[in-house]
Amino acid sequence: MPLPLRPHSRRWLALAALPFTLVCCASGGSAPATGTAASPPPAREARESPAFVGVPLVLDRDDLSLGTTVQFGRIPSPAEFNDLPYTSGASRVVISLPAWPADFAAIETLNRRPVDLDVLVVLPGWPPTRGAAEAWNMVRAPLRLVVLATGAPPTRGMLDDLNAMRALERVIVQTDRPSRVGLERLQRPLSFRRIVP
Repeated sequence: MPLPLRPHSRRWLALAALPFTLVCCASGGSAPATGTAASPPPAREARESPAFVGVPLVLDRDDLSLGTTVQFGRIPSPAEFNDLPYTSGASRVVISLPAWPADFAAIETLNRRPVDLDVLVVLPGWPPTRGAAEAWNMVRAPLRLVVLATGAPPTRGMLDDLNAMRALERVIVQTDRPSRVGLERLQRPLSFRRIVP
């Protein structure tokens, strides 16, 4: 018969169970201005969309400090970056993009952010072009990138483009059947996500 766990052992197990970076989603449509409920997209359609990023919640088991995560669904403007230090306890910025920016001009603002903030960018799907992937190497400020894609990439060159991205921390593949088939050339940590309706 197993021995009961002491309270501090349970806490340690709970912390150890969290992945280093967990990006989970809370889906659902917001109500329109008229106050009537919007009909959500079909569950299967939403789950299979490469752009289905939702609202990510980032949990880092090594970070036990009290802090505030500021979240954007787009690249913040310079003024918004300047206002971040006035947010009480701001320690992390999560930018969940609806699509890959086409070039460096679209993300240049990231070079003008407060240096002491941890910035995590979630990119949906596989890079549409090599230029879209290479643009992230032109950002000088430190940041962390996570790619959330569906299935294996259409071409092997996309994996080469991801391998060349210095700030890419992890690739998460959304699938009902986790497998490394078609992803063997990826040189970054790989994990899988399954959405259950």
